Amino acid sequence: MTSELDPRIVRSGNRHILYDAVRIAKPSDDIFSPEKLAAGGFLVGKALGRGEAYFLRFQGQDWVLRHYRRGGLVAKLFHDHYLGVNPEHSRAWREWRLLAALYAQGLPVPRPVAARVVTGLGVYRADLITERIAQARTLADRLKNGPQPEAVWLAVGRCIRKFHDAGVFHADLNANNIIFDGQGQVFLIDFDRGCFRASGSWQQRNLARLQRSLKKIQVCHSEFQFNDKDWRLLLQGYADTSS
Repeated sequence: MTSELDPRIVRSGNRHILYDAVRIAKPSDDIFSPEKLAAGGFLVGKALGRGEAYFLRFQGQDWVLRHYRRGGLVAKLFHDHYLGVNPEHSRAWREWRLLAALYAQGLPVPRPVAARVVTGLGVYRADLITERIAQARTLADRLKNGPQPEAVWLAVGRCIRKFHDAGVFHADLNANNIIFDGQGQVFLIDFDRGCFRASGSWQQRNLARLQRSLKKIQVCHSEFQFNDKDWRLLLQGYADTSS
């Protein structure tokens, strides 16, 4: 059973924070600042990459803070600025609300904690905080350490099928956004630009995107353990509608 979220909004000047009052009583800008979190002893680590994530322990809870950054050529011009001034239309608030809906349905996603939007002259910057999945490891990391048993591939396929059956489109389904907790449960993370959609060809394109990501990592890492049999097992799990 999942506990209900209590969405609240607090505004101060050009700063707009959407948060779960069950998890945090009174949010402030400080929880979105890696520098202030580090100074207060709340920062416990970080994961590198374009979407750099910071791990923090705050008020007895383990969270992940992510600042929205652009990718590709446009990043050289805008870096972390996005067009728009309405927080409800921002990528951070849309992802927070999507995660809240998925979490409420019992789908395996991290629980959203807070999302902040800082508006400027026609643009905004944004951050998102979610609960940290205990002892999380990505599918990519697991495959770099050795081949995975059949049960893992079947579980990944079944997990993706749950989201597709619920009409959930993941805009960047790849091996780094599939997470295992310490008990081996499969989660999906990073729902930026995700949405609900009616069933259609996008579901197969979603799977194809994941397969491309696995093959791409395999080319870059000689120790990466992935083969056609693994993919067939994933599809077998995806086709299993009994779970």
